[in-house]
Amino acid sequence: MNRVITNFGPYEDEYRSRVPPIRRLASVVLHATAIVIAVALAALFVFPVSAHAGRPCDPAKPTTSAVARSMELAQRTGEALDTSGARVVLLARAGQDLSKYGLRYSHLGIAYKSERGQWRVVHKLNACGTSVAAVYRQGLGEFFLDGLWRYEAAWVVPSPAVQARLQSLLDESPQSIVRLSTSPYSIVSYAWGQKYQQSNQWALETLAGAMEPTTIATREQAQAWLRFKGYQPTTLHLGPLQRLGGRIGSANVAFDDHPSDKRFTDRIETVTVESIFDWLPRAGLGSPPERFDLSSRMRPQDSSSSIKEEKT
Repeated sequence: MNRVITNFGPYEDEYRSRVPPIRRLASVVLHATAIVIAVALAALFVFPVSAHAGRPCDPAKPTTSAVARSMELAQRTGEALDTSGARVVLLARAGQDLSKYGLRYSHLGIAYKSERGQWRVVHKLNACGTSVAAVYRQGLGEFFLDGLWRYEAAWVVPSPAVQARLQSLLDESPQSIVRLSTSPYSIVSYAWGQKYQQSNQWALETLAGAMEPTTIATREQAQAWLRFKGYQPTTLHLGPLQRLGGRIGSANVAFDDHPSDKRFTDRIETVTVESIFDWLPRAGLGSPPERFDLSSRMRPQDSSSSIKEEKT
C-alpha cells in the first residue's frame, strides 16, 4: 500500500513530549531512512505546494473581509467545542456549493484538543490540480481559511468510547494516523473501493481503524467493519455527460473504480459528510450533529436541515 506525505507541523512536538527517549531515537533513525528514500523518489514525483479539499482550486487571493470572517468562524467554533467538553470531534466545513447534489458540507477532518488547550485538525487534502492527496495537520484558523463557500462549521461529538479510541490513535506516532491512507485521489471515489480515496473516506476509514486497531490493517477490512456497523454512502445521480465533463475537466475526478452496473445507471456511491453525520448517531457512535453559522445572523435558518444550531 502506498503511503502519503504527511505535514503534521507542531503535532510532532506534541508527540515527542509523550514518547520516551529510546523510542524517539528509533523514530529518528527511521525518519532518516525515509528522507533518503524520499530524495531518491524526488526525481520521479513532484507534489505541488498547494493542497485543497472540499473546494475548487482558485488562485484568487482572499479579501480582508473573508479572512476576518474565517478567523471569527474559527474562534467561535473553538469556543463551542470547548463548551461541549469533547476532546475529539469530527469537524466539517462548507468549502464549495454542493446544493445541487443535496449536500451542505464538502469536507471532514478529525479535530482534537491538544495538551495546550488548542484545537487541531488532522485531515486529507488533495494536491490542487492533481490526482494525489496527503494528510495534513492544521489549526482551526487554517482549516477555515480555505476559500469557504459558507462560513459555517458542523461537528459530531463521538461517544466517549469512540473519542478514547481516536485519542489513542492520535497519541501514537504520526505514521499511525496515515496507515489507512493512500495517495491516489478522486473526489467521487467509490465508497467500497480501494483504488482511490477522497478526504471524507479517509476520515471514515481511519475512525474504523481506530475502533479495531488489532484487527483492521487494510482499507478493505475497515470498509468491512463499516458495512457491519450499517454505514450507508451517499448515492449521487450523475449522468454520462456530467461524468465525462468531470473526468475531462479535472485530474482529481475519476469514475473507473465504480462498479459498471451502478456507474452506467447513473448511481455514484461516495462518502459525504452528510452520510457520516447521519450514520454516527444511528450506530450509537456519536451525538446528533451541531453547527455554528456566521451567516445565520443575517438570514433565517434553513428549517429543513436536520442539524441543530449551536447556541452561542
